[in-house]
Amino acid sequence: MKFCSECANPVELTIPAGDNRPRYVCTHCTAIHYQNPKMVLGSIPVWERDGQLQVLLCKRAIEPRYGYWTLPAGFMENNETTAEAAVRETVEEAGANIELGPLFSLMNVARVHQVHMFYLATLRNLDFAPGEESLEVQLFTEAQIPWDDLAFPTIRNTLELFFADRARMRASGGGYGFHTQDITKPMRSDV
Repeated sequence: MKFCSECANPVELTIPAGDNRPRYVCTHCTAIHYQNPKMVLGSIPVWERDGQLQVLLCKRAIEPRYGYWTLPAGFMENNETTAEAAVRETVEEAGANIELGPLFSLMNVARVHQVHMFYLATLRNLDFAPGEESLEVQLFTEAQIPWDDLAFPTIRNTLELFFADRARMRASGGGYGFHTQDITKPMRSDV
């Protein structure tokens, strides 16, 4: 950040009085510009028929990770709840009509200043289609998921937790848990 969004004068990185972190502070109007993590919201849309569960994934049509598979997700907008953001992103990326369930995972990705949250969701019908940010959308069983072609660690981890919970539920009952993780390793540079 070089200029104040309030008065357009230069800013400097300094620790404001009463704070303990460097912030961009305007040299003219003294406005403090806080930079906070971005929220990424999405869903785990599923379809189940005859005991066979499938998850809807989107193939990315944008960078980063063009051509890799992801759950429908994206940045939260101002004036919406996390649930509203998850539904909106599912519609925008997959054209899918879902019934939103509870929050399933919260992944902290501090090195890129993001928090990723995924809600459980059930597809209301099979009327879905790629949005502008997706090349294609497709239903996958656990065995069919393109594990080596998933876009981000948060997607892989969320899906692994989802299917582990599902296996546990089928074996001993219960429900899906709520999971939190800190993603600390960068993605492999060769993919």
